[in-house]
Amino acid sequence: MLTVNNRFSAICADVRISVKSRDFVKMTAVGVLAVAAMGAQAAQLSSDAKAAIPKDVHQLIVVDYRAIQNSPSAMALKEKMLQPDLKRLEQLLISSGLKVDQDVDVLALAAYEVPKGPANTTASGNRVIGVAQGQFHTGAIMAQFTKNKVKPLMVRNNAIYPLGNAGASVVFLDQTTMIFGDRDAVRNAIDARDGQISNFLNNGDMINEMGSVDRKQMWSLLDQNATEMILKSMLGSDASQLVEFDTVRNRVKSSRYTMDFGNGVKFDLAMVMSDTMTAATASTLLKGVSIMRKTGGSPMEKSALDQTAIDSNSGTLTVSYAASDSQFTNLLNSALFQSVVK
Repeated sequence: MLTVNNRFSAICADVRISVKSRDFVKMTAVGVLAVAAMGAQAAQLSSDAKAAIPKDVHQLIVVDYRAIQNSPSAMALKEKMLQPDLKRLEQLLISSGLKVDQDVDVLALAAYEVPKGPANTTASGNRVIGVAQGQFHTGAIMAQFTKNKVKPLMVRNNAIYPLGNAGASVVFLDQTTMIFGDRDAVRNAIDARDGQISNFLNNGDMINEMGSVDRKQMWSLLDQNATEMILKSMLGSDASQLVEFDTVRNRVKSSRYTMDFGNGVKFDLAMVMSDTMTAATASTLLKGVSIMRKTGGSPMEKSALDQTAIDSNSGTLTVSYAASDSQFTNLLNSALFQSVVK
């Protein structure tokens, strides 16, 4: 259910988002961060950052970049799930003159459906865009680009700079907001911010959900299809054979989760269903799976399952897990953890 990465690639929770491409799932499951010293206590996105994310988001992950470095659990998770592609992107960003450790406060990763229509200048499909907030020394960074003879692609008044030869690009909306990703994704973000395509501020459902999670160190919002994939992953490979599964999956609406590393590890997932009965049924299914896994698990895995609370309330399925840093670090090496995040 969880994953992490490395500095500019680091902590993102893989709750198996539902998309059409396996590579896209892997890219999104990769994630967002863990660096710097303790600072802000919430990972909140500015209006400019929200406006630069296209509307139809499958999953949005946001992390307080400065609040996680001192967590042994976050770092252990990062090392376990390190993704080379995002590590390479981090190195490209650093080589461009960006002081990642010093400049970034909040980092977000959004997996979204590319909008269709004449205003969209890139091919349709699924993409991932990164948004970084902080205090960027744009003058020094631009001087470095100039020194290295890096020429930008101009889209209206926006200068999109390439990062190496891997297809990655970066654009600064201002001194506090940076967009990065592949060039087409960055162009989507610019079009969204400039009103050429609909942006995340018009996604009323997710904007409303955001208010209940965005004061946490790390949080994520997921749409219906992504939530269905979470549920299937939690139930395991035999989920489709369960009689009640089809009933539940057809009544899933959305989900959100938070993760906190302030004192050990705390994970909370809320899955919104269409009605109270469906949420109760999903809760019963998950409790049954938990009991079965306990019978074949190691003592450490059984302990982890004992520390996981599953319940339902007013049409919402809830899953909560809490552990000490050492308990969570040990769990990373278990067969149970690998079966969930593989």
